[in-house]
Amino acid sequence: MLNTIIILELIYATLLGALIGLEREIKRKDAGFQTYALVCLGSYLFTIIFYALYNSFSYELQISFDPGRIIQSIAIGVGFLGAGAIFKNSEGIKGLTTAAGLWVASAIGIAVAVHEYFIALIVAFLVVIVFVLLGTFERDIIKK
Repeated sequence: MLNTIIILELIYATLLGALIGLEREIKRKDAGFQTYALVCLGSYLFTIIFYALYNSFSYELQISFDPGRIIQSIAIGVGFLGAGAIFKNSEGIKGLTTAAGLWVASAIGIAVAVHEYFIALIVAFLVVIVFVLLGTFERDIIKK
């Protein structure tokens, strides 16, 4: 049975991912509200499942688990997802920021899963600031 903390963490991870995705949605990017929410939620789920397995099997059966392996797998898997968002056309390369945002959203999900709530919140807000402020600065100042 799920306990209240896990349910709240699931909601928190989803909302933080959705917060980032909302900015992308406003800018009409392909990976938006739903994509970011799902990447963050999925990363939470992979991490929490790993820790549940770790806690239930490692001591009883003396099985060695490396927590870094699941996190590494998430980072690689989301990297492939992000690679699908990157493409080159006559105007240049598109989708790099989306790919990076998806990658960070996965890390936010991991942070929530390991109970680093404040760090996850700060990172989510920093990502939105990067998308909004630095994106505006890049578009309006640098590219002119």
